[in-house]
Amino acid sequence: MRAGWIEQRRGRPNVTQMHFARLGVTTEEMEHVARRERLPVEAVRSEVARGRMIIPANVNHPELEPMAIGIAATCKINANIGNSQVTSDVDGELVKLRACLEYGADTVMDLSTGGDIPHIRDVLIRASTVPLGTVPTYEAVERVKRIEELSAQDLLDVVEEQAKQGVDYMTIHAGILRDFLPLAQHRITGIVSRGGALMAQWMMARGLENPYFTHFDALCEIFKKYDVSFSLGDSLRPGCLADASDQAQFAELKVLGYLTKKAWEHDVQVMIEGPGHVPMDQIEMNMKIEQEVCLEAPFYVLGPLTTDIAPGYDHITSAIGAALAGWHGASMLCYVTPAEHLSLPNAEDVHQGIIAYKIAAHAADVARARPGARDRDDALSRARYAFDWREQFRLSLDPGTAQRKHDETLPHDGLGKRASGRSPGLSAVLAKEE
Repeated sequence: MRAGWIEQRRGRPNVTQMHFARLGVTTEEMEHVARRERLPVEAVRSEVARGRMIIPANVNHPELEPMAIGIAATCKINANIGNSQVTSDVDGELVKLRACLEYGADTVMDLSTGGDIPHIRDVLIRASTVPLGTVPTYEAVERVKRIEELSAQDLLDVVEEQAKQGVDYMTIHAGILRDFLPLAQHRITGIVSRGGALMAQWMMARGLENPYFTHFDALCEIFKKYDVSFSLGDSLRPGCLADASDQAQFAELKVLGYLTKKAWEHDVQVMIEGPGHVPMDQIEMNMKIEQEVCLEAPFYVLGPLTTDIAPGYDHITSAIGAALAGWHGASMLCYVTPAEHLSLPNAEDVHQGIIAYKIAAHAADVARARPGARDRDDALSRARYAFDWREQFRLSLDPGTAQRKHDETLPHDGLGKRASGRSPGLSAVLAKEE
């Protein structure tokens, strides 16, 4: 789809969607997004220009179908996959990617920490029709024996290599500063972000400020050459309810607001990552503070989990928080699987996580009265009232599971029949109950 569009931009020093939007140019990606979102094209261009919407679309990822993340767009979900040092391989990651695409993930993050990371990422990019994100620190750490051996240039080199491959957005933990480290000492769970913990370890070992912060302009120069979007990482996100909404979390958020303005000076697109564990009564407040501090840049939240006592069911505890976050202004929800806190997710965990988050995102869209959000609900309700089982399956978020549940108790030959307003299978069940 994008091959011809991209070719016209080669050789320009800045090829970001924000740069073109601010020049008054409507790109083909903006036009495609407008059709997908049922929005006027000018509305999309305007939202991208002001930074309230991003279109993650690296010029070296022509396989991608353009999509948008922002308050004016439908609520999106991200799914995390990735090879570890102990399990999985490129074929296993492709299986997970295909599951993500099949069940409707809007973006995918490759969080690989072992094996041939560049090769795995290249295979995933070429196979992905949705934006693909990474955390470049993970690969940088794998290249050295100890984190303190990394230099700022090492980090920038990895970022540029991934940008050249076609990575659409990168989590950059630039907001955690040396002065903030003592603020996490009295938490129950300390620093739970792996990228944030690595940067904290580097700063303590080297006695220097966060290199992502001190070299942020250099990052922007790389990002605008390829149109990579920032996903500014929340290194000090709370890892349990007791640590939510504390001084450490909000101190970092203020720095992310400052860095958002810096990125926008380069016309580089930005979204902000948000907290992972927040009580229900604090979610709305967190969403509003982010919008104020980070100038309405799209908010991308992990969950948040609304209780800490349900290991094995954290796709549910977090989907509750995700629905509330989406209702109150989050633009993208990072899924949590049943394996969260317990193990590495398998393909079925990915399936369960995506469906839980598709439900949460759709519920948020309905609550925000986004254009056409309730059309599918109303159509399925009509099919349910008419006992049109096949239409119910077709309209459901997970048709296969819906049909399997039906077939466990009702006969297959009742599908689609509407005699007397009820299928023969259901009539028999009701008669038996009477």
